[in-house]
Amino acid sequence: MRKNLFGLGVLGILLVFLLVSARKPSTSLEIERATSAAPLSADSIYNLYINNLYTDLHLKEAGLSLPVFEKALTGFYNLKQAGQTSSSKQILSIADFDQLSTQKRLYIIDLNKKQLLLNTWVAHGQNSGADEATNFSNINNSFSSSLGFYVTGEIYRGIHGKSLKLDGMDEGFNSNARSRSIVVHGAPYVSNGTIKALGRLGRSQGCPAVAPELADKVIHTIEDKTVLFINKSQNDYHSKYLNETLAANFANDIQTTHMD
Repeated sequence: MRKNLFGLGVLGILLVFLLVSARKPSTSLEIERATSAAPLSADSIYNLYINNLYTDLHLKEAGLSLPVFEKALTGFYNLKQAGQTSSSKQILSIADFDQLSTQKRLYIIDLNKKQLLLNTWVAHGQNSGADEATNFSNINNSFSSSLGFYVTGEIYRGIHGKSLKLDGMDEGFNSNARSRSIVVHGAPYVSNGTIKALGRLGRSQGCPAVAPELADKVIHTIEDKTVLFINKSQNDYHSKYLNETLAANFANDIQTTHMD
């Protein structure tokens, strides 16, 4: 009798196990279908888009971190939504001052083509630091770099030759860029030779200066109201253009429009 009861108990357990197993997806494809049924939020879709774009552009291999790219891209979309940038050009430039001056820390990206157009050296201001930029200012004659989002202005010819004016978009951080004459220009101290001689790049009076042989290419690529983001990951920098939810909604609308 005990043996029969034991056998019936085992049989019952097996039946319950089989019924439960039958109700679960049995393959990875079925699991994927089950999870994909739940709609993703705009922020989740945006984060997937950022991660895929970061991978497609090979930015990790080029030395740019994902969080810095995410900040720059968020500002790009918010500035575009605000009508501050070109309607035809999809150029995003990032000067990442988390990196040392000896590293190629300027990234010029064509978001439309999903292509990293240029990765090269860029100088910071004399009073911002030696090899690492640590001090920033929005004050005239500070000879320091200023953090934040810029929109490129007009080309002119000055003491450094062809140069590109910049408009600082972050009040209190870079809003005096025009009055300080913070521009993109070529400078001979941005070179491998200077790095070998000094152990770092030369420094500007606050301008994001580039190698003279690349100045024309950089200026003509990023002119006409494109976005430049000068980054340093520190707690006191903030910007109204870093609202990720607004950027996500705008970016997702653009992606949907392109798919239609």
